[in-house]
Amino acid sequence: MINPKTILGIMSGTSLDGLDFALCKFKKQKQKYYYEILETGFFPYNDKIKNELSNAQNLKAFDFIELHKKYGKYIGKKTKQFLSGKIIPDYIASHGHTIFHKPKQNITFQIGDGAFIVAETNISVISDFRNIDTALKGQGAPLVPIGDKHLFSEYDFCINLGGFANVSYNEKGKRIAFDICPVNFIVNNLMRKIGKEYDEFGNTGKKGKINHELLKQLNSIPFYTKKPPKSLGREYVEKWFFPLIQNFNISVNDKIRTLYKHIAIKISDEISSKKNGNVLLTGGGTHNKFLVSEIQAETKNKIIIPDNQTIDFKEAIIFAFLGFLRINSEINTLKSVTGALKDSIGGAIFVS
Repeated sequence: MINPKTILGIMSGTSLDGLDFALCKFKKQKQKYYYEILETGFFPYNDKIKNELSNAQNLKAFDFIELHKKYGKYIGKKTKQFLSGKIIPDYIASHGHTIFHKPKQNITFQIGDGAFIVAETNISVISDFRNIDTALKGQGAPLVPIGDKHLFSEYDFCINLGGFANVSYNEKGKRIAFDICPVNFIVNNLMRKIGKEYDEFGNTGKKGKINHELLKQLNSIPFYTKKPPKSLGREYVEKWFFPLIQNFNISVNDKIRTLYKHIAIKISDEISSKKNGNVLLTGGGTHNKFLVSEIQAETKNKIIIPDNQTIDFKEAIIFAFLGFLRINSEINTLKSVTGALKDSIGGAIFVS
């Protein structure tokens, strides 16, 4: 038995909505892992932080490093705010915010310097989870599947609908996982053009009509012919998806409606290996009732919507779990998922 630990998982996703916090307790008994959620919380980004993060890829080297440290301090301050009056964790496991993701060049970078989080909180921090995998010629993503494997094994498929949709499942004794397609990263971008941050319940897209030529071109984007392991980043979407969508002189409603059909088709394609299986759906996109209905209409599998805490904080929970594995020197990154030369134990530890 491994001694139980309390770990705070912190996640910032590509949707750029804010910071997710999940304070969890983990233990391992007889080769099985158990978790308990103690507290969860969310801090939305203000416009200043959103602008800084969305423009970070264009900064000069010194300014980028400065933001890396400044954002670490910001995470530390929000952590203290979240933990006020709560149990103090043994460790913080912080994902940071992805700015660069170019796995072909063995590069992925998540800002939010762990040393500055420690300095603010006086709690030991695990961060930089993806770097060792890219050094081993992996994609550096996705990392959540190790949590799906150990904490959510009762489901045939685990799908997260965040900035991107990704899927995780077991096949012939191996965990397989990869990004499927963009979701909120594109939808939110389109919604900002009409003065809103996101499409609440899918109501904007629901009013639109499918443009079949746009749908055909979206379905033909080269990413979909690649075999896993594969992952998506901002760079790929800006190169392939944004110009394509902008070329169509149709309403935002029609663009989003077409995107929803595209997303549903691509998700259905990736879970078609089973019929009547169960699919766990989590992430912010799960609150989009219209999108979920579109996905269900495309598949014979049963879509399972868990409680709101699991929907909204599953990734933060799993990054806390990645931290638990890291401090116990247990594998937390799977080569079968990332394509790396070997399994690895990711995460740099900054001791308080």
